[in-house]
Amino acid sequence: MEQDLPGGARLIVGVDESPASRWALAWAIGVARLHRMALVAVHVSRAPVHPFPEALPVQHAVRVGEEARCAEVVGAAFDDVAGGVPDDLRTAVVARVGDPGYHLVDLAREGDLLVLGRGRRGLLSRIFLPSTSMYCARHARTTVVIVQQPSAPDDPDVSGERTRRFWSRRHP
Repeated sequence: MEQDLPGGARLIVGVDESPASRWALAWAIGVARLHRMALVAVHVSRAPVHPFPEALPVQHAVRVGEEARCAEVVGAAFDDVAGGVPDDLRTAVVARVGDPGYHLVDLAREGDLLVLGRGRRGLLSRIFLPSTSMYCARHARTTVVIVQQPSAPDDPDVSGERTRRFWSRRHP
């Protein structure tokens, strides 16, 4: 599912099910309103599909199903963040299947603003799934904004007193 993309300067935001993505979408809605930019919400599914789905009818059905699910994910994110798609913004929804970093960089052109969320990931996630935000920061030909998911108020990193490593020495 892909709508006609608006012309002019666009704000492209990557959307998925993570809390960091919700923060990025909220930030993007605010900036799009402030600068009167078109907002393009993109969800890319990592589902394993054949590169030429037309060759295999089953793969074509999988791709169509994943693209429909992508539209549902974007709709749920808008509902969660803004109570639905804002009426005062020009919006478009793009659903793709494949590598998220590649598709986001492919959609963003010069003059656009690419917004991504970045949350905390575990060790296995960092090893087996590459960081989409870092890929986009390295390869995009446009401005990339990475919105960090805020920490919980009781998190020790926020309190100002960082935990020291056991091998470090305290200096007066």
